[in-house]
Amino acid sequence: MSDIDTAVALLRAGQLVAIPTETVYGLAADAANPVAVSRIFRAKGRPADHPLIVHLPGADWLERWAINIPPLAWELAEAFWPGPLTLILQRAPGVPDAVTGGQDTVGIRIPAHPLALEVLRAFAASEHGVGPRGGLAAPSANRFGRLSPTTAEHVRTDLGDAVSLILDGGPCPVGIESTIIDLSRGSEAPPRLLRPGRVTPAMIASATGIDVEPPFLPSSTHANATASTPRVSGSLDAHYAPRTPMRLVARENLDAALTEAQGTHSRVLALRRLPCDAKGSDATSASTFWLPADAEGVARALYDALHQLDAQNAELILAEAVPESAEWVAIADRLRRAACGAGRS
Repeated sequence: MSDIDTAVALLRAGQLVAIPTETVYGLAADAANPVAVSRIFRAKGRPADHPLIVHLPGADWLERWAINIPPLAWELAEAFWPGPLTLILQRAPGVPDAVTGGQDTVGIRIPAHPLALEVLRAFAASEHGVGPRGGLAAPSANRFGRLSPTTAEHVRTDLGDAVSLILDGGPCPVGIESTIIDLSRGSEAPPRLLRPGRVTPAMIASATGIDVEPPFLPSSTHANATASTPRVSGSLDAHYAPRTPMRLVARENLDAALTEAQGTHSRVLALRRLPCDAKGSDATSASTFWLPADAEGVARALYDALHQLDAQNAELILAEAVPESAEWVAIADRLRRAACGAGRS
């Protein structure tokens, strides 16, 4: 039996399988099986009202999971699927409350990773009957609120035996979670950006001629979420966080922060080479971990770097704040939430 066959058999039996996507590794379960979905929440320690994203094998499965789908959704699917874009739509009858967090909306995307697509297509081919079938709920394969996994080893370290099978597809090529766009308010309402990612508002405007409603919401915590603002994955103030305390430092203040940290067991995550780091990015045991200078390179490397720094049992991670330009918005979002949640037990 192939790994794909094994994965599908486990998923059909209601078990959890970690799968690689182009964004991060997902903890997959049969999205139409509430018992299987509940295992995701137990394994992650995830709050029951925090919704999941349903991953589908193709856009032709969309109408099994959503209703009143606006034309813009099909335009975005044509332009960006498979890819790192999640659409929030009105849920179809029969979609389990466990998936939606009890809301009347559902998040859907089609991942671009070939191994994820192979699993999804094989799983969908094994399904029978009507209704919302063929989808896998697959939040990040890590403990809730912690660093997202971008390698199979990250999953093994964080979740261990809580997962029946981990499919190793190598490092995730995008490295941060999908963009989330809200289309649940109907065709007349503009789309809203609820979580920034690789697919930017400028890319959406270029592909569709429609502007995304700015600004994206910095938080959709239970305190400020409303009926018109769906709760979505990764929208809490504290998220994507290392266990080590972490502080963001503006570039112009980074050298001073390094001087202040001398003599302590601190680590630095920076976008440039520093005089004290002669070995550069190869110096994983040195005080500084160097990241690429471009946004896409940082996205690919960010979580793995934080995983490595977290494993060094440092007192503090000093992370250089990224530029404020549009291409850095998603990275800035992840760093801000990581710093907010860092150091918590």
